[in-house]
Amino acid sequence: MTIDPERLLAARIPEVEQRYGWRDCVLYSLGLGIGLDPMDEADLPFVDETRLKVHPSMANVLGYPGFWMREPAFGLDWVKTVHGEHAIRLHRPLPADGQVRGVSRIVDLADKGEGRGALIFVEREIRDAASSELLATVNQTVFCRGDGGFNGPKKTQPAPRAIPERAPDTVISLPTSTQTALVYRLSGDFNPLHANPAAARAAGFERPILHGLATFGISCHGLMKRLCDSDPTAVRAMGGRFSAPVYPGETLCVEIWHEGAAKATFRTTVPARGVVVMNNGHFEVAA
Repeated sequence: MTIDPERLLAARIPEVEQRYGWRDCVLYSLGLGIGLDPMDEADLPFVDETRLKVHPSMANVLGYPGFWMREPAFGLDWVKTVHGEHAIRLHRPLPADGQVRGVSRIVDLADKGEGRGALIFVEREIRDAASSELLATVNQTVFCRGDGGFNGPKKTQPAPRAIPERAPDTVISLPTSTQTALVYRLSGDFNPLHANPAAARAAGFERPILHGLATFGISCHGLMKRLCDSDPTAVRAMGGRFSAPVYPGETLCVEIWHEGAAKATFRTTVPARGVVVMNNGHFEVAA
């Protein structure tokens, strides 16, 4: 399958208007494994509606257009697409109850060459549906393994954020449950890869894997614990590269390097398998 760059850049990703409330906020946090320790007083406000804190990485599931890449109009070999990089920027804290509009668009393409795939850069703005106030911006890089060689722009990508060579300044371990992917998918990502063993095996995995954005959210939670006392209103931005899958039930380890008062570099690993699952990460909090 070959990408038609003009057609793809002109294609319209459906806008999504979404109403959500405290139940959606709690469900999202449960999908990150928050609450596995029922005595963790720092975590309980994310799953208790009487003192609710909205997780900043919930921006990832607001105004989400679904798995739009499988639509024939886009002309993509969607079975071979993987989530390469992801970033969010919070322009204001997410409310616990609201109606938002998600507007997604393809902002650029890069052709890595025949047999090497292509990159699609997607941006989503999440705005308050009534006031149009910008709440968050989500940027996603999709690696299309089967779509290179369409004579598109080659584009040199910015170098990833380097991980310091010294030992991390702080580390935090975060468990997941074997049900984590099954809960996380209820926030809107129903890709069968995360729930259906047959679909996972067809994609080359021994069993269903955790959503990449769940790994992102869990990493965000660990970063908040270490860098801003679990205060979601302090989070300004986060991003990184996905480098390996996580299996539900594994424990993640977030390694953090301080880069001044308001910034940090991080990577996330699964120590039991000795793999890095999220790399070249950055995190920003209010100064």
